[in-house]
Amino acid sequence: MTDKKAPQEHPLANILINVLIPVLVLSFLSKDPAIQDKLNKPVHFWHIGPLYAMIVALVLPLGYGIRHFVITRKPNFFSGLGLASIVLTGGLTLYLWNADGSVKHNAGLLLGLKEASIPLVLGIAILTSAKSKSPLLNVFLYNDNLFDIPKIETKIKELGNLEAYQSLLAQSTRLFSASFFLSSLMNLGLALWFFQKFDHTAIDALETYNALVGKLTGWGFAVIGLPILIFLFLILRRLLKGLNGLTGLTDEELMLPR
Repeated sequence: MTDKKAPQEHPLANILINVLIPVLVLSFLSKDPAIQDKLNKPVHFWHIGPLYAMIVALVLPLGYGIRHFVITRKPNFFSGLGLASIVLTGGLTLYLWNADGSVKHNAGLLLGLKEASIPLVLGIAILTSAKSKSPLLNVFLYNDNLFDIPKIETKIKELGNLEAYQSLLAQSTRLFSASFFLSSLMNLGLALWFFQKFDHTAIDALETYNALVGKLTGWGFAVIGLPILIFLFLILRRLLKGLNGLTGLTDEELMLPR
């Protein structure tokens, strides 16, 4: 009997449910009908108010993460991190929203710190995992789905370049973790930028807060993703060049055929 492979996450579904749909929910469903009337603005059936919009925006990725765990029967580091982010956003929102409909004045700073914490934790995890049995660099890049690692390590041992090989991987790990630290700073700056003109005592403060959280979620995805993609490309080129020198193998011999 052959083991069945766990179903793979569809990247598009992942992005839609965890990022794009929550952004749209927060941006378009957050308007409160009563406040729309007071402001003499049109009321539509999809205006469910800031509280229910926030609940819907949080429940979607939460449900997706739970469903993924039930189907795969395996804990997933990134799903867990995403769920932690959702819980933090919900808990922070409850703290920031005042009973009179206003929002605490330090909302931008606290949300920025929350957004910065996710890539910061990842960066630290990548660094600390370097000497473990399962370095996170191997999960993202240097793994046997891309590289012919047995061939590489056999050649490294034959040529006595083990120390230089370990140094190359350590440098790549530090460079990779730096991309997450950069993302962390950029996320903090992004939140402070979005909330710099936020009127926390306005009549529609909760709606505006939700809209800004939606923007922060969408742009935060790009702010995390772009530096990581750039750094991954640079690390890949650096790895290949370093392995070329240590093993004498070409790029085609180092990497598995796709």
